[in-house]
Amino acid sequence: MGVSVGVLDHFNIRTRKLADTVRFYEDVLGLEKGARPNFAFPGAWMYSEGKPVVHLVDISPTDEAQKPDSGCVHHVAFVSRGFEAMKQRLQSKDMRFEARQVPGGDLWQIFVYDPNGVMIELNYEAAKESATSAPAEATDDIGTKVV
Repeated sequence: MGVSVGVLDHFNIRTRKLADTVRFYEDVLGLEKGARPNFAFPGAWMYSEGKPVVHLVDISPTDEAQKPDSGCVHHVAFVSRGFEAMKQRLQSKDMRFEARQVPGGDLWQIFVYDPNGVMIELNYEAAKESATSAPAEATDDIGTKVV
């Protein structure tokens, strides 16, 4: 039998901005707040297509320091649909973002930051999108920019 670590299940954010963070993932990215086990600490689970992909832990009742960004984890990526609709959604909410095309044209991306400084990468298969124009191709490292 072979070994595989499988696919990414979820990521966890420890935050002092629970309400703002829930609002970002609901209102900006379109995730839904859903069921969460009865842990002894406050938080929320954010669902995409029925799966809890973002786990939030509210550290405001503790002495734990709020990290100013995502530390050495640079970004978290989602396979996404609806490139133009997401761009419009982000613009309507006055969110700063960068749209770009991976060299070769098969993948379009949107990068946006959550309230905790976590970079979110949204990936779109170009062939499945009905956008009127492709974003500019980019070869530079998004890690060197502040979106």
